[in-house]
Amino acid sequence: MACILITESNRGIGATLAARAEDFGHEVLRASRARQGDDVIFDVSNPQQVQDAISAINHPIDIVINNAGIIGPDSLTTDMDWTAMAYTIAVNVAGALAVSTACLDHLRRSSRPRILTVSSQMSYMGYTKSDRIAYRTCKAGANKVMQSLATDLHPNGMAVVLVDLGWEKTHMGGAEADLTPCEFAAGIVALAETLEFKQTGKFFQRNGEK
Repeated sequence: MACILITESNRGIGATLAARAEDFGHEVLRASRARQGDDVIFDVSNPQQVQDAISAINHPIDIVINNAGIIGPDSLTTDMDWTAMAYTIAVNVAGALAVSTACLDHLRRSSRPRILTVSSQMSYMGYTKSDRIAYRTCKAGANKVMQSLATDLHPNGMAVVLVDLGWEKTHMGGAEADLTPCEFAAGIVALAETLEFKQTGKFFQRNGEK
């Protein structure tokens, strides 16, 4: 059994992830900014709030799953909503890093520390679409930040990877999507369970393929 901290676990994919992890027998720390009985309360866009909340946890954390994220403004590059874009970056990029680094002391107490961050194929450089550019930019930024974190944490033996969200039947993905949230959740929990340190810095599909 592992202790898993999952951000934005009060709704959507995060809630499904938390439920599936518990089904697999893991202890789940449910993190969100909503005061609805969750174990850890913080807004990922506020690094100090993240640090204070996680510092109050008094036992090791084996796995961190950075799931929190927002779609951001649907603005073109030529007509950007700058305030909304800045907030999207604060949540999707800086937020994932803030949570990961705040958990380092707890992860160091684990025999198999792992950090997984939900990314998206929308970040691929081969895709030239310009819709949802704030979201695409943030996921590309998160990829690079987590790749760098994997490098910095390599001496500590911590595995840091990214996982493609895929196209899911959610409010964002729509009814025509390929995957259900339950299918994605099962895939990411299975990946978290089997992840090895030698795989650090990699980008995975939800089924474990690189």
